Amino acid sequence: MKLPFEFLNPAGLWLLSALVPLVVLYILKIKRDRLKIPSVWLWSAAQRDLLAKSPFRRLVPQIPLFLQLAALILLALALARPATRGRSIIGDHVALIVDTSASMSAVDDTGRPRIDNAKQAAASVIDALAPGSDAMIVDAGRDARIASPLERDRRRLKAALDLVHAGDVEGHLGDAVALAVDRLRQLGGSSRLLIFTDGALADRDALRSVSLPFEVVRVGTPIDNAAIVRVDIRSGVDPVLKTEQVQAFAMLANYGSRPRELYVTLREANASDVLASRRLLLKPGERAPVVLSFNPAPGDIGQGLLIELSPHDAMAADDIAYGRVPPGPKIPVVMAAPKGKSSPWIERALASDPLVDLLKTPGTDLNAAGIPSGALIVMSYACPTQVPPGDTVIVDPPQGMCLGAKVGAITDNPTITSWADADPRFRFLTLDGVNIAKANLLEVDSAKSELLHAREGTLVADVSSPGRTGTLIGFDPGDSNWPFKASFVLFVRNVVELARAHRAHGMTSAGRAGEPVHLAVPYWIDKVAIVGPGDIKQEVPARNGLAVVPATTRAGIYHATWQGPVPGSVVFAVNLSSEAESDLTDRPIDLSGQAAAVTSADRVTQAHTEWTWLLAALALAFVLADVWYLTRKPSLRTVDAPVRPKVPERRPA
Repeated sequence: MKLPFEFLNPAGLWLLSALVPLVVLYILKIKRDRLKIPSVWLWSAAQRDLLAKSPFRRLVPQIPLFLQLAALILLALALARPATRGRSIIGDHVALIVDTSASMSAVDDTGRPRIDNAKQAAASVIDALAPGSDAMIVDAGRDARIASPLERDRRRLKAALDLVHAGDVEGHLGDAVALAVDRLRQLGGSSRLLIFTDGALADRDALRSVSLPFEVVRVGTPIDNAAIVRVDIRSGVDPVLKTEQVQAFAMLANYGSRPRELYVTLREANASDVLASRRLLLKPGERAPVVLSFNPAPGDIGQGLLIELSPHDAMAADDIAYGRVPPGPKIPVVMAAPKGKSSPWIERALASDPLVDLLKTPGTDLNAAGIPSGALIVMSYACPTQVPPGDTVIVDPPQGMCLGAKVGAITDNPTITSWADADPRFRFLTLDGVNIAKANLLEVDSAKSELLHAREGTLVADVSSPGRTGTLIGFDPGDSNWPFKASFVLFVRNVVELARAHRAHGMTSAGRAGEPVHLAVPYWIDKVAIVGPGDIKQEVPARNGLAVVPATTRAGIYHATWQGPVPGSVVFAVNLSSEAESDLTDRPIDLSGQAAAVTSADRVTQAHTEWTWLLAALALAFVLADVWYLTRKPSLRTVDAPVRPKVPERRPA
């Protein structure tokens, strides 16, 4: 069977035009000098050539001419990069889907990351595209992204392929396949998909319902890997010293066939001193929790933390987990009210909690007060002009608009009918028997924001904003018998616990790579600068005290800074934390009986066999033969002894 043949660089055939001047040089006459000689018999042919009027002469076949012609033709063919195609890529439109999840960064036995092998195989497929076919490249990371639209130019496709890199994310291959199918369905002609993956799929059903013909190109070899699959950092109390203690919980897993002896260390970012360490032996397939703790200094609050496994293995992304030193168990609560006014009932309920650090600020200017980060703000008889930086409780506000709700007219002796017992602020309590002398009725946009109902209207409303909880109480607790009920203390405690949970989540919980991160910033900030691991630098907008960092593809410690009346910064962590990505063993790909093939990257990379080197070697051989022929020494012929003619016999007279 004859294999298809093509030139990968047809422009190299322009070198064949040099054959014309080469032949012209051989048929041009040579200008000779005039010399006096005794005879012209030996130069009769040259004399006829000189007497001709044409500047050209008849082409005389010569060995150097044939050698030079052959060398020039071979060089032109070598520049054109001739190749035989061992396997053609059938399809008018081809989608190359490259898995860029964290497992693709693992280094195989070849010493190369799996993503490099996948990109090499994809580049070979681009070279093997049939004439007239186009291809698109889809980046299959946490979110599907088109790295290159449909393109026929192979150089542009390869340039886009070079920009594809594996991230520290859990991949969603199914989303990338759905995106490619949706784009190709809109086109005429035949279409097909080629999926380059190592098979470490977080969604095992990603390839079960593909409506177009597809082929899975498998890259990577099974690797023994140990990983940190989950991490949590909390603030606690030292059982011996009864002092504040930071406790880091890490779940370790061994995805290998052999036992692994590992060292787990805890240290602060940008510091070499180890705060805590453990040594443990993990059996094959075993999972084990590890707790590392240390007593923080006041300056450690908010610093980045690293939990590291050693020795490292083929996949470095899951050998390190990141976090932040959490604040202490006490939560600051700021009491704000106009001068000369106060709400003693809420203050007494807060003072009964030993884990509340009660602070007071004169007036209602939260900007000038220097509110601690993560503090709960309780404002009485006023409404903040801007969204507060943390959880807020507003008691008995004046009439008008307040954080999106309308404070209406005063009503006397409202009758409580129901409350939102599913809301965490009203759990475990009952308001039976609570009587209110007077209250302002509240109007909100959504019925879900109505927390406490009376026959006359809403008395307590939810005025939360993204990242913070707001509670609007339309009456003064002193104008009711509620402070004398146990439900009042439970309500205040629920509000404090909700603020403490938000503070712990915002201050210590690490985000997952590939997902957006929400940052609580001062409300006057309109932009935040983000600096991450490597060369990650970006600027994100902030609105109403909230900044959203787009999907991050690298795990590590990130620094967010802002300018303004009160400049500040915050550190947050991003982790991989994916068991599906850390399991690098040989896992079969579920195709659910579909007519799809699974091949290896080695077969795809042999789609072309170039013969440039062979033609270049033959051209060099002809050049050397030409040099040898022109510089050889002529052999000397031996002259035979002259044959004397026979003397005729004479007859005697």
